[in-house]
Amino acid sequence: MTAQATVPPFHWLTALRLGLLSFLFAISVTTRPAQAADPERLEAFLEVTGFDVALESIRLSADSAPQMLGLQADDFGSEWSRLVREVFATDIMHDMAKDILGETLSDELLAHAAGFYASDLGQRLVEVENRSHMSEEDDLKNESGADILAGLESIDSPRIGLLNRLTRASGSEDSAIRAIQEVQIRFLMAAAGAGVIELRMEEPDLREALREQEGDMRASIAANALVSSAYTYQAFSDAEVEAYAEALEHPQMKEVYALMNAVQYEIMANRFEAVAERLAVMQPSQDL
Repeated sequence: MTAQATVPPFHWLTALRLGLLSFLFAISVTTRPAQAADPERLEAFLEVTGFDVALESIRLSADSAPQMLGLQADDFGSEWSRLVREVFATDIMHDMAKDILGETLSDELLAHAAGFYASDLGQRLVEVENRSHMSEEDDLKNESGADILAGLESIDSPRIGLLNRLTRASGSEDSAIRAIQEVQIRFLMAAAGAGVIELRMEEPDLREALREQEGDMRASIAANALVSSAYTYQAFSDAEVEAYAEALEHPQMKEVYALMNAVQYEIMANRFEAVAERLAVMQPSQDL
């Protein structure tokens, strides 16, 4: 199976889940902290922050892979489901996250983030974010979120400003753009290397083509992030949303998020590369 590929439009991002994008931000993860996190505390950290669920939800982005090649997941029939189960196995991604965070996340930073997320507010936030990460009803979420946002706009609610502040604090807009570019480039280059596709441009040209889409991407991401936040945090008061934004704006929390961003970006890119290698020996199925 070899196909020619050009740069796909940015709308494939919707399959990457808006709830996931707040974690995506490419930074270096090779610098060892003065004191690496204790393994047992690190395991507890993954659970209390909901990061373990966010990792698991990466597999929900898998169906965007064939779309980047001009195909659909359904073209591969049951083989695609098997590939996703194997390549995006939770234990593989969990171990990758622990290995990277174990070398980069200090006990001091771990304690700061875990302290907030272990609070009553933090645990309630984790609960709704976990539910959002794993939900497959995007159409319902988007419609409900848009209705909520329209209602807030009709009364000129200050909550809109708080939701925008929350989005800025998590760095989701810039990180989403980096994620789109890097994950897509690494996937396409791996697919070309495996003989799955024939790229019509070199990597520098591919990067430039993606950069030309940044304006449209940024506007779309900002609008969708606001709709998603309106839906996800609808049960929280304005004061609680503001408290969350303040927590995310803390310098130590920003550093923790930068590390988690890098980890999730690297795992997603790594798994998409693994998908490209596996596609080389797969053929789209045909109904007989």
